[in-house]
Amino acid sequence: MSKVELSIRPKLRKRERRQQILLELRLRPHVRISDLSERFGVSTETIRRDFEQLSSDGLLDRAHGGASALAAGHYPTFDERAADRIEEREKIGRVAANLVQPGETLMIDSGSTTVQLARFLAFDGTPCTVVTNSFPVAMALGQSDTIEVIVCPGDYLASEAAVIGTDTIEFLDRHSVDRCLIGASALSKGGPSEAVRGFAAIKRAMLRRSAVSHLLIDREKFGRRGLSQFGDLGDITSVISDRVPDDDLGRALKGAKVEVLVAQ
Repeated sequence: MSKVELSIRPKLRKRERRQQILLELRLRPHVRISDLSERFGVSTETIRRDFEQLSSDGLLDRAHGGASALAAGHYPTFDERAADRIEEREKIGRVAANLVQPGETLMIDSGSTTVQLARFLAFDGTPCTVVTNSFPVAMALGQSDTIEVIVCPGDYLASEAAVIGTDTIEFLDRHSVDRCLIGASALSKGGPSEAVRGFAAIKRAMLRRSAVSHLLIDREKFGRRGLSQFGDLGDITSVISDRVPDDDLGRALKGAKVEVLVAQ
């Protein structure tokens, strides 16, 4: 492509450029900073900042001189998780549903435990408005005539039956809600973290757009660390679980003034 062609090509907006980068990584396993800088007509520093943000969102892996598509992980899929510890998830979902007041606005993310929450909300017929990136959550809520469901746009992640990506995050940032109810892959003294690619950024967005935040998590995830931390303990209003955390984590939660609700 000639310099004249490059000079007259309209520059993409930041969101569009980052979407194009992710599209490139679907077509080939590695992209170089220098190549993308020339293609988009922007500086190499601009591309580096794009990589840093997309890496922070869990959408690519940084590599020397460029970026690579995410390697396939071994974290259980949504269906695999949903079939495990069902009784515990149901108890947690029941307690979480009881926190929702009629007329409230909510954000609910994708997860096997948040689907149980959605089921109980629908069963109770609690009138509310819910923004979600999860199709199973939306379908469960859709069983009730009293719940308005708003599904986020984004890139479909088949293993989780959910959407992720820049479009999803920007959509969430255009809304403000009374409370968010989210899951996590792990919870340690450092804060909650996530193993599913792209989910950490979704949870960060929900936390910052909600007045109150609840973390739904079973005891098997206490003391663990996921790939990407998405907040500090102080970002959470309450933890809803099937067991009281151990002494170290319990003290850390108390120090951060996080209420612990145990589902009996």
